[in-house]
Amino acid sequence: MKPRSVELVASPGQPHFVGDGFRVHNFIPSGFRMDMQRMDPFIMLDYNSKFHFPASSRPKGVGVHPHRGFETVTIAYKGKVQHHDSSGGGGIIDEGDIQWMTAASGVLHKEFHEEEWSKKGGEFQMVQLWVNLPAKDKMSTPKYQAIKNDSIPRVQLGSKGSEIEVIAGEFESVKGVASTFTPINMWNAHLKEGAEVKLNFPSNFNTVLLVIEGEIEVNGTDKAPTDHLVLMANDGEEFSVKASQDSKVLVLSGEPINEPIAAHGPFVMNTRQELMEAFNDFNEGKFGYLED
Repeated sequence: MKPRSVELVASPGQPHFVGDGFRVHNFIPSGFRMDMQRMDPFIMLDYNSKFHFPASSRPKGVGVHPHRGFETVTIAYKGKVQHHDSSGGGGIIDEGDIQWMTAASGVLHKEFHEEEWSKKGGEFQMVQLWVNLPAKDKMSTPKYQAIKNDSIPRVQLGSKGSEIEVIAGEFESVKGVASTFTPINMWNAHLKEGAEVKLNFPSNFNTVLLVIEGEIEVNGTDKAPTDHLVLMANDGEEFSVKASQDSKVLVLSGEPINEPIAAHGPFVMNTRQELMEAFNDFNEGKFGYLED
């Protein structure tokens, strides 16, 4: 099996607020090395590194906004999020949970800090990922996968307490709980200090590692501390990840869809004409209604 090298280690850069409840670093798209085409099927990755929100009687977040043509995946590491959409869906994303929303043909959505959590405030840490859909599925019916942490399959690594949560895809013949439209691996690797794991994906799969906690060393040479992202080159299959200290790492690897991408704001389609149709449908109220 051919070794895979590190293409770059990206620092988190300057954060910005999405609404007033999400203080994020944008890793995808960011510059020519990690644009939507290079990272396909991962077309956006916003990372809310650990940030303390003070207590608030009014939950902070993002008001009503539309989506079409892709999926949003929200992973809660610290804090709680409450969300609602125009199809009647909604719920609470608790610590360790994942909310996988297939916007597809179109939804209106809003997401805020969970009301009771907001009254107390506390440390908040989240990832929101946008996953592209192939053209044939972009106008399919919207759906949700509410993934509770205790439903996620786990693979133990040795006897020191290290493990991998298999959210989507497959690791050591253990299949993830999430269903996907195209081949995607999404795992949380919990690695104790000194633990090392060998990972391998097809060389054409676009692959990144986001260090949520701790520090890792990839292939024995490239170090990535907390809040940094490692982009793997597409030059091989196998690489090693070793924890320099107790670490938590989000592993993403997906097969590129290799279709044209036409993106503007909350819509990701294949052509400019389809983008115009999305805006027209939104303006004509075809995404339904959701109270702000």
